[in-house]
Order: sequence, then C-alpha cells, then structure tokens
Amino acid sequence: MRSAGKILFTIFINNPDKFHTFNIQTICMRHEDLFYVLALLKVEGVGDVTAKKLLHHFPDAALIFKSKISELRAISGVGDYVLRNLKDKSTFAKAEAELRFIEQQNLKVAYHLDADYPANLKHCSDGPVLLFSLGNIDLNHRKIISIVGTRQITAYGQDFCRNLIADLAPLDPIIVSGFAYGVDIAAHQAAVDNGLQTIGILAHGLNQIYPKAHQKYVPRILKNGGLMTEFWSTSSPERENFIRRNRIVAGISEATIVIESADKGGSLITANMANGYHREVFAVPGRASDKYSQGCNNLIKTQKAQLITDAADLIYHLNWDLKPKAIQQRLFIDMNHEEQKIYDFLLKNGKELLDLIAIECELPIFKVSGLLLNMELKGLIRPLPGKYFEAI
Repeated sequence: MRSAGKILFTIFINNPDKFHTFNIQTICMRHEDLFYVLALLKVEGVGDVTAKKLLHHFPDAALIFKSKISELRAISGVGDYVLRNLKDKSTFAKAEAELRFIEQQNLKVAYHLDADYPANLKHCSDGPVLLFSLGNIDLNHRKIISIVGTRQITAYGQDFCRNLIADLAPLDPIIVSGFAYGVDIAAHQAAVDNGLQTIGILAHGLNQIYPKAHQKYVPRILKNGGLMTEFWSTSSPERENFIRRNRIVAGISEATIVIESADKGGSLITANMANGYHREVFAVPGRASDKYSQGCNNLIKTQKAQLITDAADLIYHLNWDLKPKAIQQRLFIDMNHEEQKIYDFLLKNGKELLDLIAIECELPIFKVSGLLLNMELKGLIRPLPGKYFEAI
C-alpha cells in the first residue's frame, strides 16, 4: 500500500487495549511498517546493514518481532545478542515517541526501498534505512554533487567555491554539503545565491540546528532544497555522528569535490567513502606550502581524486550535457568586457568560426576558447559543428 500525502494509522503497543493514532506526511511504505522499522532501528546491535537483511527477509517489519527464534537465527548476521534484544519492548516506546515528533514537525520520511529515497544511496550497502527531511527537496532525475572541505576556508577557497557553483548554475545541479562552518556553508550560500537547490546533511536530529550560528541560513535553504538526516530527535551532534553523516554526503551524489583540506580532516574521510562507493572524487590543487591545500594535493598525488581547476573539468569527467536550463533575459546575466564583445559580435553576425571570432574581437585564440566555454555554461551561446558558435 503506497500513498502520497498524509496517512492516518493506528498501532497497538504491547496491550491491545492501548492504541495510538498517527498522521504522518508522505510515507511511501506500508504505513504500519514505519512504527516497526523505527523500533527495529532502536534494537541494540542492529545497524543499517543488519536491518536491511531482516527487512528484505520478511514481507513486513512487524513479522520480525513476531517470528520464531529459529527463523531469525537462520538470517546471516543475526546472532544471540540481536535475538535477545529483539525481545526488549522498550524499543516500542522509543518508536512511539519518535512517531509523535515526526507528526508534530511534519517531517518527510523516505524508506530505503521506495521511490522517494535518494537513488544513489540505494546502491550503498550501509546507507540509512530511513531518512528524515524538511523543506522542498526534489531528487528526481537530477545532477547531484557534494562539496566538502575545511572549516577554516581561505579566501582562495571561497572564491573557487563561488565561481565553480556560478559556472555550474546553467546545468541546474543540486549542491549537497554538511551544513558545517567553512566550505560547507560557503557551498550552500553559493547555491542559494545562484537559484540552485541545496541540501544540508545534518549529524543530529531535526529538532535542532548545529552550529546555532547557521540558523539564519535555514529559511532560504528550506525554500529551495532542505535539511536531511538519518538521526532521531534524541540524537545530539556527537563526534561519531559526523563520520556517519559523511557517508550520506558521499553516497547521495554523483561526485564529491574537496575544495580545501589540511592533511587530515573529515572531508578526506568523505572523499575516501566516495571512492569506496565508486563515485568520482575531485580535489582543488593548491601550493605545496599552503596548510589547507595539503589534503587536496595528497588526494591528487595518490590518484584518489581528479584534479579540478574549473567547472569544465567536472563537466568533462562526468559527461554532463552542456545544454543549459532555460535562462532569463540575457540582460540579467553578468558578462565581463571580453565576453560582452564576443556576444555582441555573434548577435550581429550570426554563427561564426572560432578563428574569425578571435580575429574580429582582437583576442588571442586560446583566450577566446576559454571565454566561449564560460559563455556556453551561462547559456549565452551554443557550439555548432565545425568549430562554429552562435548566440542564443
């Protein structure tokens, strides 16, 4: 039974005379399963991998708690410790409390087998069974990239992050990051400034915002994107939660980009996780003497990441279609003096050869090539066969 919208359901906890009714938003799973899936995830010794084995074995989650010990024991990874803890009825009370929170906060819940669950994460064996979210997140048929890096972002990192996202904007990607200080929040801000959907992956429940200083960014992010987590309202931003959070950042996207990093740090853990998921990893190079370029340089040196110097590198390696989304009037697109000269020339003369553009605009041909690529990314021009270009 599937639905979209709100679902009313009743559960019985331990005592058939005691029942609770819940009204939950957008649960695309058998609605009575949500309570039992939550209870399962609170069983000590049951992580995402073991939970998935149990949930794949039984047609509904309630049967896990009702099945015979012999049947449960036959499932790989289910030992005596888990079997004993499955009899602990306190997990039902915890599931009940979380259901109340989900309803009160109007959270969206995505189950790992359903259509609204992030497609890329479905291929990660340790991906969360459930994801909770707030906002306007739409992952269907979208280009998704994760941007991570140091919390001590430099001016170089800030500029690179802003320019990269601005140049990618015509392709309308979703920008994912961890909502932390430094590179994370710079990526979220740049996405919002360019009208892109952005998703902050949190290391705690949706009953709080960490760091508190980032509360001011939440309204704009929720308007076009949102916040997502696997953690319950009872979870606080503990150190180990950030490591777990990183696997979602790495797994949800097509590629992870490390903007800046020291020789150790959470962003390098995320890059290694992305490699483990067989995703593309990119790193921004820097001077050998720069503290916050050492991690990126090492990723490139050890061939754990592709070198990225601009948007064109990412587009080439991911084989993204350069056809831009519909763009508003050209009057509102920023062009530097040289881009404006090329654009005006093409508007006046129609399609022209690359060599002729360079001659007529009195610019070196190597520079014109780069300018044309940037203008193509902005949706100002389109390439044609035979090294011709025309204004759009």
